[in-house]
Amino acid sequence: MVSKQDGRPDVKVRTLPMQIASHLVSQIAANELVEGQVPSELDIPQQFGVSRVVARETLKILSSLDIVHIAQGRRVMLRPPEEWDYLSPLLLEWLPEEGVTDLLREFQEARLLLEPELAARAATMITKSSLRRLNELVDQMVELEDRPDDYLEVDHAFHMEICRASQNRILDRIMYSARWLLATSRRVTNEEPHGVSAATAIHRKILAAIESGDADAARDVMRTHMELNVEILGKTKRAGVRRRRSVR
Repeated sequence: MVSKQDGRPDVKVRTLPMQIASHLVSQIAANELVEGQVPSELDIPQQFGVSRVVARETLKILSSLDIVHIAQGRRVMLRPPEEWDYLSPLLLEWLPEEGVTDLLREFQEARLLLEPELAARAATMITKSSLRRLNELVDQMVELEDRPDDYLEVDHAFHMEICRASQNRILDRIMYSARWLLATSRRVTNEEPHGVSAATAIHRKILAAIESGDADAARDVMRTHMELNVEILGKTKRAGVRRRRSVR
């Protein structure tokens, strides 16, 4: 099963609003709130023994994650899960492990829709300087296969370079905003036997297809890369379910 801390900094000190928000997110995700009611600015001080200032800041955090809507009169309403900000590293950290596994699978499915076309565009639009950069990054991958955290950064830079070759700033920002999910999912796929070396090999194939200017080949290799990631994350979820059942 996926560790909730994978791919995110291990922050030891949290403010009171952050601690309470984390607790409430866990309760909300597990459907543990009584009648689905999120505590209000008046309820939070009574439940957690904090001031109304802390309660107000807690609700602001939940609102920034699109988990709640604070209506006029400070009435707090729970928003449907499909509207939550799943690109936020905070939400990724606070969701239950099973929820993170599902989220990573959906993220890879989204990449499967997007990145093959980005690779195809890169094959026809990429500049010499970008190609040089991609070659440097693949060389770094080889050197960093025994340093997984540094490898993650290079992996992300490789995909961002391909995205930038499409010369679309909106797509660039979408990819960048999802970097926490990319890092977390890569940690999972790298746990496969020979996962890191296999990742390096397929990145080299993607680069070769782009360098040749063959849009169809670049699309196909990138699609293979994404499909493999979806498959690995699917196995991860099934293994987690089996482990949970065996404990019962």
